Amino acid sequence: MFEIKAKDGKGRVGVLKTKRGDVKTPALMPVIHPRKQALDVGKYGADIVITNAYLIYKDDDLKKKAVEEGLHKLINFDGPIMTDSGSFQLSVYGDVEITNKEVIEFQELIKTDIGTSLDIPTAPFVDREKAQSDMEITLERAREAIEYKKDQNMEMLLNSVVQGSTFLDLRRQCARELSKLDADLYPIGAVVPLMESYHYRDLVDVVMNSMKELSDTVPRHLMGAGHPMIFALCVAMGCDLFDSAAYILYAEDDRLLSTRGTFKLENLQEMPCSCEVCTKYTPDDLRAMPKEQRRDLIAQHNLHVSFAELRLIRQAIYDGNLMELVEERCRAHPALLEAQRQLGNYTGDLEKYEPRSKKSAFFYTGPESLCRPEVLRHMQKLREMPKKRDLVILPPTRKPYSKFVSGKLGEFYIYGSEQEIDLDNTDFMVLDVPFGLIPLEIDEVYPLSQNDAPKTRDVDSIEFLEDFLNEFVEYYEQVLIHSRVIKNLEIGLYNKSISSEEIRYKKDDVKKVKAIADYQFGSGAGEALFKGNIKIEKSKKTGKIRHVYDGKVLIVNMRASDSYLILSKEGAKRLHNAMPYPKNRVVVNKDSEPFALDGKSVFCKFVVECDEDIRSNDEVLIVNEQDQLLAYGKAILGACEIRQFKTGQAIKTRKGMGK
Repeated sequence: MFEIKAKDGKGRVGVLKTKRGDVKTPALMPVIHPRKQALDVGKYGADIVITNAYLIYKDDDLKKKAVEEGLHKLINFDGPIMTDSGSFQLSVYGDVEITNKEVIEFQELIKTDIGTSLDIPTAPFVDREKAQSDMEITLERAREAIEYKKDQNMEMLLNSVVQGSTFLDLRRQCARELSKLDADLYPIGAVVPLMESYHYRDLVDVVMNSMKELSDTVPRHLMGAGHPMIFALCVAMGCDLFDSAAYILYAEDDRLLSTRGTFKLENLQEMPCSCEVCTKYTPDDLRAMPKEQRRDLIAQHNLHVSFAELRLIRQAIYDGNLMELVEERCRAHPALLEAQRQLGNYTGDLEKYEPRSKKSAFFYTGPESLCRPEVLRHMQKLREMPKKRDLVILPPTRKPYSKFVSGKLGEFYIYGSEQEIDLDNTDFMVLDVPFGLIPLEIDEVYPLSQNDAPKTRDVDSIEFLEDFLNEFVEYYEQVLIHSRVIKNLEIGLYNKSISSEEIRYKKDDVKKVKAIADYQFGSGAGEALFKGNIKIEKSKKTGKIRHVYDGKVLIVNMRASDSYLILSKEGAKRLHNAMPYPKNRVVVNKDSEPFALDGKSVFCKFVVECDEDIRSNDEVLIVNEQDQLLAYGKAILGACEIRQFKTGQAIKTRKGMGK
């Protein structure tokens, strides 16, 4: 019913399959009022819309037509339609004249594609007793709706809405309980007041805590979100669907949407974009028009802007630079920037979904970039890597750093116990933004060279480097810090400086591939993979490492685009023998064994366990439940997604051990 086609962090391009057609996500569902003549929103890019079943139910004429002719004819839309159950009216008026069962039955009767149970939308910042009481009613009605749907063998897909107000533990509890049910979509409800009051920071907390407990296998719908300036942020948090009447409500008030905010027609001297409306008309033209004509044209503009932003977001996911777009969009308003910074508190949650390697480089756009998952991941990897006795810290050069570091290195200051330096027992690292310390042996691994940042450092990045350095010097007995490194950093130093005559970095390709293996597969992988008569073959054109052999036996290839190691059959055997279970492993059931041995790809439904540290694009070992090596390949999804999905491909197998 829902398939992921591309992903970047928690953002994903997916396909929601309905009986009325497929919907590419992230998607906006324009609200269609059943009583009012609407624009042909499909003409402007809508694949799916939403309308209100309760309003139809309460209007005798609308109800009669919907029952006799169907919902799609009533609102003149052929694609998938979602219906709200009357929860909005419940939040406004305090009561509705319909029961949960009745509204589910009515939505099925009028042939809606995606129906909704009658949840209780609880406003933000109410007292806890009310929030918990409303949540329990919402949960009970969700259970009732799903059971009733099954009993009646309904074709309609069903929403189960996450509630809990601004109590984050209640949001998690509600999402956790709903995930135990067999719902088709999970909306996150009662967030419109947060958006209307610019409480975007609280919105981040509500969404991220709901996401912690929601299944990755179904679409997540942020109810009432319709302003294009927040789409990128919400997609980065894992939202797949949005709905709103903002396009027409703002148009009625002569307001034009944009990714930078909202423009009032009365203040416009120039049209704000290059859509059909903005290129054909001037602000004076619109102001001179009759109200209804002007409203419809502004609504068209609002739809154009909204769908264009979603297309841009989907492309950013394909390209792997969604977070850069988020950082750009969140500078449109201080409240959004605060929300972006709040999202930094959930970097650990986002990292689980972040692909290991991407097509695009990492661009530093400001201090918020330091909270991206790639930075956190590098810090964790660096802590886990084997360390030598001494550390030499160098200033940044051109990238890759190791290519431009050689010979005499300059003047150094000593930190720690002063002793004669042993170059064979020394780590050489560069200190730079945004990844802090970068060991020279692994500096070509994505994204340690595939990044760019301004040469002029901001205060936050300087503090980040200071904190990074202060932590990592404690791992070493003696640290020698280049004089250019300490120029703008505060760190306790011995006053004594030494000449660089005895401090020289010597390139060693075997040490390099061992370090990359430790960084990629875990500590100890380098020694396990590269033992014996190691021979390295380089590209004659670029000088980069291409293949690593033990004698004539291929162990690994090195991918030119990101310098990650690609296992051969021998490499897979060595890694499997050396690394403890379940490290680097995807475990398949007995039914899948012969297919894996034959080199066939592994699908999620056949996976019984996997290493929790596996991320999309990782090289992995495929084993059976007795830990026998069956094959090796590349992960399509991360561990958390592999464990949850029952459809789709998990691993693209490179080769089976039976071949």
